[in-house]
Amino acid sequence: MLLECNRRSLPKWWAAIVFTSPVTTPYFIFKSRKGQRLTLLMIFLVCFSFVIASEIFIYSKMKTKYRYVHLPPVTRQLIRYSEILKQTTQNLDNYLVKLEQQSKVQSKVEKLEQTIIFIGELRHNMHDNQAAIKQMVEFVEKHRDFVTRKDLQWVYEIKRFYNNRIVIAHFKSLENYLDNFETLLRFCDQNFDAITKAESTIHLKNYDEYYLRYRRAVDSHNRFNVKRIEFQNDFIERYPEIKEYLPTKRQTEAFRLWE
Repeated sequence: MLLECNRRSLPKWWAAIVFTSPVTTPYFIFKSRKGQRLTLLMIFLVCFSFVIASEIFIYSKMKTKYRYVHLPPVTRQLIRYSEILKQTTQNLDNYLVKLEQQSKVQSKVEKLEQTIIFIGELRHNMHDNQAAIKQMVEFVEKHRDFVTRKDLQWVYEIKRFYNNRIVIAHFKSLENYLDNFETLLRFCDQNFDAITKAESTIHLKNYDEYYLRYRRAVDSHNRFNVKRIEFQNDFIERYPEIKEYLPTKRQTEAFRLWE
């Protein structure tokens, strides 16, 4: 209530009345009949505890909501974009860890379908993360003077990391890997019996071609990922303050080949 009065420029005594009025209730309880005191006291304690808990909860929520209200608009927007970048990076990290575990798919139809759906979800997370990176980089470039004036050099380092050719190549290799992996999975899903029973030489030939492309994409991405990890470790050593804005658990091991 006090925070709301302060935000809306209302009289502070409003909050004081709300806070102190329940305190006078025990006086009326003890003035009541002896047999009713315990019941009234319990009702008062329950209501008072509920009000206190509600006020604490509301205050904490409002404090979180308006914690940056005193900052300049550019700073608030920068914080908002950085939070989005951290969240989308974390989401993508989690999906890539799962992909690392699922990269060796068993030769079962249900596994193929599940992995195809999972790749679609991963693509959505990649798109969100790339959009957050672009949003952050463009905002920093647009407000270069403000960032320099406020001595926010660490923001430039985030931009420099995601604009690095190694990081960009890593993202492209990941997209290429997903494209070829999904193509192979869809072909196997649609022609499962013909491939497993070796009923058609055409299907087997197409399978070999798709598998070769997929294998090349795996090898290529694993090489780029090693370079990305080496570059990122070196970058964090030089600029440790931006660690939380960079990938963390993202694919620490090579993707395995599906057979």
